[in-house]
Amino acid sequence: MSLRISSYIPSLAAQRSLSKTQRQIERSQIALASGKRIVSSADDAAGFAISESLRGQISGTRQGKENAENAVSLIQTAEGGLAEQNNILVRLRELAVYAASDTIGDDEREFLDMEYQQLTQELDRIAKTTTFGAKKLLEGTGEEFEFQVGANRGANNVISFKLESDTTSDSLGIDGLSISDQDDALDNLEELDTALVTVAEARATFGAMQSRFQYAIDHAALQADNLETARSRITDVDVAKEVSNLVTNQIRQEAGIAVMAGAKQDAQRVLQLI
Repeated sequence: MSLRISSYIPSLAAQRSLSKTQRQIERSQIALASGKRIVSSADDAAGFAISESLRGQISGTRQGKENAENAVSLIQTAEGGLAEQNNILVRLRELAVYAASDTIGDDEREFLDMEYQQLTQELDRIAKTTTFGAKKLLEGTGEEFEFQVGANRGANNVISFKLESDTTSDSLGIDGLSISDQDDALDNLEELDTALVTVAEARATFGAMQSRFQYAIDHAALQADNLETARSRITDVDVAKEVSNLVTNQIRQEAGIAVMAGAKQDAQRVLQLI
């Protein structure tokens, strides 16, 4: 058997193998600590590029879902105002029916008309003060909203909505009405019925949009979950597999150290010959 100390080939091979094994151990430890299979882009360049693209899409989809939820909040604000206006109109009609009966006199009609006028003013105030941020919702401004509910650009990722509902007392046709006279009280019933239909139409319009947004929210949530699942398959570590790799490489490391120790003993044998 030949013994060399200048270039001891088994020792060099053991060092190279030990260095590679050490890198693999470190990678497995980082993967287990981070929970990621792709620790750096060098691990899987294509997978890394796909996962980052999916990450951007997931983030955009979730933000679109939040936009849709904010749109629902806007609609619910308008619906709250309309609900109170509807209640006021029902009460106004009740007062008109009451005033149209001969069971009360002119003095009592004057008392009823006081409430009638106050409620009419309140209905108008609600229409003019129902806002979402700086947006007036019940004055028929005609402003068109565009809500970005998708992750990408394009008309298919936007839901448009135009504010056309005007429920001010003037628009409803009840401004200036009075029930202080019996005949006027009877005449007011027709205007009040028309106003109730107008408010109901506005509520139906907002309700239809809220229903659409709710489906958009559900779809965005499902899409984000599916995209997250796809990204997880690419980037997340298989813990069982990585632990197995770690244990295997630790065994190889122990074997490499043993080989290095043997190389040292060979060098000592050479010294004994000298």
